[in-house]
Amino acid sequence: MPPAAEPPPLSGLRVIELASILAGPSTGQFLAELGAEVVKVENPATGGDPTRAWRLANESAAGTVSAYFACANWGKRSIALDVSRPGGRRAVQDLARGADVLIASYKPGDDRKLGLDPDTLLALNPRLIYAQISAYGSTDPRPGFDAIIQAESGFTYLNGTADSGPVKMPVALVDLLAAHQIKEAILLALLRRTGTGQGGHVEVSLLDAAVAALANQATNYLVAGVVPQRMGSEHPNIVPYGSIFALADGRELVLAVGTERQWQNLCRALGRPELADDERFARNAARVRHRATLNAVLTEAFAGADTETLVAALAQARVPFGFVNDMAAVFRQDALGDVLLERDGWRGVRHYVARGTPGREALDPPPEYNAHGEWVLRELLGYDAPTLRELMAEQAWPGPQ
Repeated sequence: MPPAAEPPPLSGLRVIELASILAGPSTGQFLAELGAEVVKVENPATGGDPTRAWRLANESAAGTVSAYFACANWGKRSIALDVSRPGGRRAVQDLARGADVLIASYKPGDDRKLGLDPDTLLALNPRLIYAQISAYGSTDPRPGFDAIIQAESGFTYLNGTADSGPVKMPVALVDLLAAHQIKEAILLALLRRTGTGQGGHVEVSLLDAAVAALANQATNYLVAGVVPQRMGSEHPNIVPYGSIFALADGRELVLAVGTERQWQNLCRALGRPELADDERFARNAARVRHRATLNAVLTEAFAGADTETLVAALAQARVPFGFVNDMAAVFRQDALGDVLLERDGWRGVRHYVARGTPGREALDPPPEYNAHGEWVLRELLGYDAPTLRELMAEQAWPGPQ
């Protein structure tokens, strides 16, 4: 007999998601992919997670699952609870009593007003890991969305070209960066709990996560005293790196030449070996100084080359390059691993894609709004019929089936 499949590493853990939009839900889906049971608590005042209503102009209005909502909510159960009312608040507190992780993204102060703050819930369940996501930290009540934090963390200023002006990135990258930070904090807290038996409170702000990801752009300022400027796809420290060139057939190719050997190989592949010996281009420091001149030379060389021949030469020379793909082309790539999620007519992408690790959960599609409300109350919380009827009446749900 073949060996039994290894269970996902977080099987048996229960997660309560009191978060919406992208950072918190992304974290919840990540934990679901690793086997955790994730209960998404949604706010009836907003019709649930606001992204349920964030639909494209030509997107079907059927159901309560939008394409945007589907990007971060696979594998969860949905319950709608008005936590400003006593029954809804008590139900969430009861969920917290039996949970391992709780993800919250309330504005600072709102959690305490609702009785769902870390101190209150950790008193109910000392093993709970309370993972809090905020815009600017727990002492700053300002609301903050990804687009705002992109601007305030420097990304928007850096993005675009010298002529375009500042440009927001097309993906809510700050939300995703914060999600990765809080995932790491949760996993470390779970590891700590195995030795101490104690949960705790971990917190990540969008602003901190964004600034921590500025990498060389931050140290270009902190170390070299240079305020980075918009450069389009160009790299401030390396040339040609990120540079985009049009080929003879109209396709666009991006280079990532990070070493002198790669630069020399590029020159040979282009049939321009003399460029490697030109004092303006021989070393990266010189290429950075003569960026505009070099890019003009390379633009002409790429435009005049036969595409098939050039691509083969670049591959043979191991020059790092790729094509600028639209979304349809992205998902035609053979190199993609087990990234796609497909079930019951829905398609999406995983949030955990590392290979060679324990098994991942086969996920259900994103849930319809409040699809599991009665099930959560009856099966997870064990509410009897009178309690169930009382709460459902308070929450204005249809009666028990």
